[in-house]
Formats: sequence, structure tokens, C-alpha cells
Amino acid sequence: MNLKKLFLKHCEENNYEINKQQLVIVNCLNDYYLNNFNQSFFYSFFAKKNEKSGFYLVGDVGVGKTMILNFFFDQIKQKKIRLHFNEFMIQFHDFIFQNKEKNKGIYHFVRDLKKKAQIIYFDEFQVTNIVDAMILGKLFQKIFEEKIKVIFSSNITIDNLYKDGLQREQFVPFIEILKSHSFQKILSIDEDYRSSKNANLERFLSPINESNNFRFNKFFRKITKEKIKTLKTLNIKGRKLILENFFEGVIKIEFNELCNNNLGSEDYIVLANNCKFLLINNLPEFNDFNSNQQQRFITLIDIIYEKKIPLMITSETNLDSIKTSKSLAEPFKRTISRLYELTSISYN
Repeated sequence: MNLKKLFLKHCEENNYEINKQQLVIVNCLNDYYLNNFNQSFFYSFFAKKNEKSGFYLVGDVGVGKTMILNFFFDQIKQKKIRLHFNEFMIQFHDFIFQNKEKNKGIYHFVRDLKKKAQIIYFDEFQVTNIVDAMILGKLFQKIFEEKIKVIFSSNITIDNLYKDGLQREQFVPFIEILKSHSFQKILSIDEDYRSSKNANLERFLSPINESNNFRFNKFFRKITKEKIKTLKTLNIKGRKLILENFFEGVIKIEFNELCNNNLGSEDYIVLANNCKFLLINNLPEFNDFNSNQQQRFITLIDIIYEKKIPLMITSETNLDSIKTSKSLAEPFKRTISRLYELTSISYN
């Protein structure tokens, strides 16, 4: 695979700016692919000395990590899976619960996973859940033992994952496993491509006033004109999320309904699977007193972005000025960057 040549052609066809730092990462990915998938005698011998099943790409928001790894993932012909990490962990916990009486655990989950994929891709990898943090060491040790390849993008270095998290000492073994089995590469570019190329935010309305409320509701009426309204109830393992403004996949909802209630990634995944366009009303300022709501909003936007669902939002503050809680300042940078893209008029 001549990944660099293919990438240059990809950039030309899509009018992407070619960046030297991105080309360095592309060359590293090419070596990673050859070491892990090339079956020639030379590379199989060489790979034994350089054998690492993981590729962990770190970079700030909007520098092109996802674009590069998406491109690389598309070139791979082997069996593959691309999942949001929260979705992957939900599948894991469901498997363990459903097979509890059969005494099937991590070993059986990974063996089943191996039948489905030779390589897994987690975009914007992070760990926020204590339950997941405690199990990841054993889970990924088995994944790497089974020679399943894993690629990650993240804006957090491996050493800083789950930093200041509850009982982090139980998470440290996973960090050591990830470091020993993965190539960690850093993509450093002093520009957020998402925000710089999506400055026309006609679907992010601030401040919340009569004029912007009128624009918000006018747009909603426009895109639901030929659609039928229903009262949609989403059932998630005994929990109910009621959508009063549901028009054949177009959803209008208050921020508090989404993020002020006890909802999590599983609820948001089900919501996203039933959604084609999401309108969120009354996004607040964030601070240390509503960090739980902010964490839910970060999770929601990660899933909405993964599912490629366009957004419209009314907000107290414009996108450049939204405040954050101290503990979530770093992951919230990714959220802001993604909001630039999801609410731009070019994103439909």
C-alpha cells in the first residue's frame, strides 16, 4: 500500500490543504499497515521486531486526526469495525450480562470480536467511566493477545488518560498495556480546521432573545413542513425518553431534557439512531456547578458527530465565548470544535 500517494490524491480530489505534519503521520500509518498486514516474508520477519497492534494518534481539536484515520480505515480491505468507544463498552457490558449464567467473560467476548474484525477504530478515545476504567486493562490485554489491531484518535496522551479520575490507580495497568502495545504519534498543527472552515454559523443562534427564538422556530417549521408529528417514546433498558416534538426524525428538544436528567451514552446512541436533524433549545453557560450537565452534553455531541447528525442550537453565549467547568476544559475544546462543523450551513 502506497498510502502517501493515495492520500495526496484524496486531498487533491477534496480540495484539502496538504500539510507536512499530516504526511508524516500518513507515512507512519503506512509502516503500521505493512508491519501488521503485509504477508511477505520480509515484512513478516521485520514485523516481529516492531510488532505493535495499536496505533494511537494524539492531537489537538480540529487538526485532521479523524480525517487521516478515516482515510486510512477506508483503505483497509480486512474485516474491520469503527465504533464510538461508549458504544463498544455498551456492547461489552451487554455481552457479559447476557452470558452471565453461561460464565462467559472477557475471553469469550474477545474471541467473538475476533471473528468480526481484524482491526477496530476508536475515534476521539477517552475514558470517563469508573466501571470502564477498572475493566479496560484485562479487556485490552486480551484484545492485543488475540492480535486484534486497534487504532485510536484522541486529544489526550496515553499517560494523561482518565487523569484525576476516581480510583485512577486501578486504571494505570491499562495505560501500561496501551503504551507497550501501541505506537503513539502526535499530530501538531496550529489551526483548528473545523472552526476556521466553518465560520458561518447560521444554525448556532446567540443570545437567546425574541429574534433568535423566531429564527429557530421558523427554521424548524420549514424543515418539518411536509412531515408528520408524533409523540415518540424511546425505551432504553427500562428508562424512557419522551420526544414531544418528533417529526419523522427531526427532533426539537430543550437542553435540560437532554442533559439535566440522568441520561448517558446509551440513551444518546438510541436518540441518535432515531434522529436525522436535532434542534436544541437553551444551551446554558457551563461552570463548576453544572459540570454533570456539561459532561452529558460532551458525550451527546460526540455521539451526534459520530452519527453525522446536523444541529441547530440556541445559546446564551456565542460559540467562541462559552465558558466551561475547570475539570472539563480540555474535552470541551473538542465539543466546541465539533459544534462549529455540526451547526455550519455547509453541514447537512
